[in-house]
Amino acid sequence: MRRLVLGLTLIVTLTSGSYLGSQTVSAASQPSGRTNGRGTNILVVGVDSRTGLSAAEKRRLHVGGEGCDCTDVMMLVHLSEDQRRASIVSIPRDSYVEYAVPGDAVGPASRGKINGAYKIGRGPLTVRTVEKATGLRIDHYLETGFTGFEQAVDNLGGATVCTDKPLKDENSGLDISAGTHRTDGNATLRYVRARHINRAGDLGRVRRQQRMVSDMLAQLSSEGAFADPVNTVRTVQELLKSVRTDDRTGLGDLVRIGWALGRLSADRTEFSTVPIADFDHRVPGVGSTLVWHEARSRALWEALRADRPITGDPRIQPVPETPALTNPAAVHVRVDDATVAEGLRRSGFVVTDTSASAPPVRPAGPPVISYPVGRQADASTLAAALPGSRLRVVNDGNAAFDLAVGSQPVVIKTVTYDRNVAEGAPVTAESLRCTGTSPAQPVGHS
Repeated sequence: MRRLVLGLTLIVTLTSGSYLGSQTVSAASQPSGRTNGRGTNILVVGVDSRTGLSAAEKRRLHVGGEGCDCTDVMMLVHLSEDQRRASIVSIPRDSYVEYAVPGDAVGPASRGKINGAYKIGRGPLTVRTVEKATGLRIDHYLETGFTGFEQAVDNLGGATVCTDKPLKDENSGLDISAGTHRTDGNATLRYVRARHINRAGDLGRVRRQQRMVSDMLAQLSSEGAFADPVNTVRTVQELLKSVRTDDRTGLGDLVRIGWALGRLSADRTEFSTVPIADFDHRVPGVGSTLVWHEARSRALWEALRADRPITGDPRIQPVPETPALTNPAAVHVRVDDATVAEGLRRSGFVVTDTSASAPPVRPAGPPVISYPVGRQADASTLAAALPGSRLRVVNDGNAAFDLAVGSQPVVIKTVTYDRNVAEGAPVTAESLRCTGTSPAQPVGHS
């Protein structure tokens, strides 16, 4: 089935990829420190290269500039031994790791961004570096370039993307309004490539890629694209025309993997991003990098090695006593009580003490939080620190929050903000999918 062919190609590319003839990449030699574990691990990478693209194609795809000759997308797909669960872990391109550089290598630095391993030693070194960083054995390797994605989405009839706020990124050319959209290949490409939305970086982009893949899988499954195993063989044969594999990955392997993935329900498909401890670790000569959270990432790899689910594991994603939806450091609040002001300051909020102008007689009731229109998430974070407080939205053009303490005693809780929760916590596919039933007008780019 043509749709199944394109759907699986889309899953393994995740971002636009240039057409590659049927090729294989030499298998990586076994590095020290990796363990066999259970299940099957597939490393899927998309390479950032503009080689072969004309100036017109670059303009149309909005991919100007020079490619880095590095991996732009990296996903580790773990298929359980019983083939009843898939755990898909995105590895951010800026992850700071130690390369599995051969002992006789001269020149390359021993540490750097994980995407740089490809430039040093292509697919084999990329595999060995991931194995060294995770302790997992990589059974199969799939690699594609930087186009083909657009055509795949178009031939599938488009993709569904959704956002709760307008998204605009000049670098990728993305410009869509809030809501659920049916996008053509070009617009979908811009959606999954955007890295400069809200907080710059890869984690938001990775989550959008995961959401788009989740919705695409749902679409294909609902259309019966995975219903016939015979067509899976035809699909893999087509897939091998546009994807590189290592020499340990043959037709039979990909048929087994594709058939298993196609039969999984949404609650048996998990998505996650490697937990991060430092989102801006500066390294001379390398730049801003991401440092993995040592304990959480170790728990993640151990779960995959033991063939266990990664969702619901508190070692990977601890559940704080009082979670915050947003970063308290971004919430500026004026507080008319000195004691409460100091308590909120200790919890990370940016506080201005206005107790000098507080009313001599406190109004009856709990604290009242007045917050600007559009800041509901930040208001929820502040309310979490002040259980029992009341929320009141105002539209006076003021960006600050105001807290008016009432006559009731105030309880102040320390909130915990974890960026990994919002942008990469382990979740099942059903929680990622767009839920809108009335898509907005189709979005496309010529």
